[in-house]
Amino acid sequence: MKSSTHDKTEGTLHKVKGKVKETVGKIVGNPDLEAEGKIEKIQGKVQEKRGQIKKVLGE
Repeated sequence: MKSSTHDKTEGTLHKVKGKVKETVGKIVGNPDLEAEGKIEKIQGKVQEKRGQIKKVLGE
C-alpha cells in the first residue's frame, strides 16, 4: 500500500474512533473521554490531509 493511501486510511480510522469516543463521552457525561475523542478526530483529519498531500506530490 502506498504511503499516501496508508495515511488516508489511518486518518479515516482515527476520525471514526474519535467521533465514537466523543459521542460516548457526551452520553455518559465523561468530559475526559469526550475531549480525547475530539483530539483523536482532529489527528485523523490531519493524517488524512497528509495522505492527500503525499498523493499530490507523488510519494
